[in-house]
Amino acid sequence: MCYYAERPYKLHYACVPCRVAFKQHPRPGEHRCPRCSEPMLCAGHDFAAPRRRDTKAWTVVAAVLNAGLRYEGREPCGCGKEPKFRPRTRAQLRARRIAAARTGTPLADMLGRADLQASG
Repeated sequence: MCYYAERPYKLHYACVPCRVAFKQHPRPGEHRCPRCSEPMLCAGHDFAAPRRRDTKAWTVVAAVLNAGLRYEGREPCGCGKEPKFRPRTRAQLRARRIAAARTGTPLADMLGRADLQASG
């Protein structure tokens, strides 16, 4: 049974400077932050925004979204896939940046890996 195919699900859109996230239906064009009117980044279906005062967690969210990744786990049809790994702490982010620089792997690829031992 398809998880997202039954009805049109809203996507999470995040404004990193304001540290807020909103669920909105996808539409052509940009989604703008209601607080600062800047364009928001699409964070995907499975994004769980950190608390607004947790600036350390928002720096990790900013790094993941600026790398072009989204917080997705399920394919658009559902398919029962588990959510993909994304770093949640600055230590995890730092370790992946170091591993990406050491191995020459693109940062976006390294941010999606749960196990750094498999990176070579």
